[in-house]
Amino acid sequence: MVTATSPKFPKEVPADDQWKDGPPREAKWWYSTFHTVTAMVGAGVLSLPYAMAYLGWGPGAMFIILSWCITLYTMWQMIQLHECVPGVRFDRYYSLSQYAFGPKLGPWIVLPQQLIVQVGCNIVYMVTGGKCLKKFFEITCTDCTRLRQSYWICIFGSIHFVLSQLPDFNSVAAVSLAAAIMSLSYSTIAWVGSIAHGRVENVSYAYKSTSGADSVFRVFNALGQIAFAFAGHAVTLEIQATIPSTPEKPSRIPMFKGALAAYFVNAICYAPVAFIGYWAFGQDVEDNVIVGLHKPAWLIVAANLMVVIHVIGSYQVFAMPVFDLAERGMTKKFNVPPGILLRLVVRSAYVAMTLFIGVTFPFFGDLLGFFGGFGFAPTSYFLPCIIWLTIKKPKRFSASWLINWACIIIGVFVMIASTIGGLRNIIADSSTYEFYS
Repeated sequence: MVTATSPKFPKEVPADDQWKDGPPREAKWWYSTFHTVTAMVGAGVLSLPYAMAYLGWGPGAMFIILSWCITLYTMWQMIQLHECVPGVRFDRYYSLSQYAFGPKLGPWIVLPQQLIVQVGCNIVYMVTGGKCLKKFFEITCTDCTRLRQSYWICIFGSIHFVLSQLPDFNSVAAVSLAAAIMSLSYSTIAWVGSIAHGRVENVSYAYKSTSGADSVFRVFNALGQIAFAFAGHAVTLEIQATIPSTPEKPSRIPMFKGALAAYFVNAICYAPVAFIGYWAFGQDVEDNVIVGLHKPAWLIVAANLMVVIHVIGSYQVFAMPVFDLAERGMTKKFNVPPGILLRLVVRSAYVAMTLFIGVTFPFFGDLLGFFGGFGFAPTSYFLPCIIWLTIKKPKRFSASWLINWACIIIGVFVMIASTIGGLRNIIADSSTYEFYS
């Protein structure tokens, strides 16, 4: 509901005419499917069995299913809110937040969380791509000289110095489609390979044995790992912005159609990997379930290569909004003309920054938990609900009001718990780690 006192907000047209009139709006509904799959079904799916090892069968399965339902609901909310004001399209998360909370407060509520999600994903994907590239070459070339993991992360990162020069979402559509196909493929390999592997000898489904305090922190981190697996909301509005919209066929119809297809793919990826991976390895499962699979060698090689291809596309999907924000900011604040030179400097600097952090802190499971809680829980679990309550104003104690508040309470708990758990585990694990190894 838009009241007379609601803050005015301009249409999505940049004030300076140096920029095009908004993003190209030529995408089809299936673009939203593979962009969302690429953004959501990422490296986090491979850590779901590891999260189950700390949560156990009952709580682990319940939280995965609950997260699927909550995040589908909050994605539906964002899709509906994209054009909640007639004639206006909120093409960015922070633009919608400005409308809900005011032009000054809005960006401070959403923008930091959105950047944490996007930058955090890019850091984790640097680590994941480097590790999987390393394993791919070690299996395929057993006689080759072994390189440090840091070198492999740098090799993976170098790819993005080139791909980051692609101008916008539509230009990475082919990369994103390939990444979406790869995510479905390696998720299938992960659970099929686990079945072929069978249950390890004397498999145990008891909670992983750690000290009392450490066990609590690891459980908190596991919640963040699951939250990390339900990404995508941070770029939902940017994806919807590429879809044409008319009064007869608003963009929310094809966008939600694509989102439903993406969540179907999400379900057939997440549930088998989480449950079958945990069934096969129990409490001894690795934080990346594919690492625990050793044969058939060709299948494991293929899976690692697929992960590499997928995170290449995922990196670009999450980086594009950051590039856009940074370039707009440089143009407005420093009066730098947009063009190839600005793109080259800004995007190369960003890739270098995420590469440096990924090389320095390559703790896959701990990074998932920390970023999952600190960034993903707000943007995917409860910020859409807060914005919905602010704009739509459902009647108190109505079904909509109760559902939104339930999502907010769950999301805030996950954010606090997993952020504490992930940060503590990064500190604990870094004490035994040899940097740049």
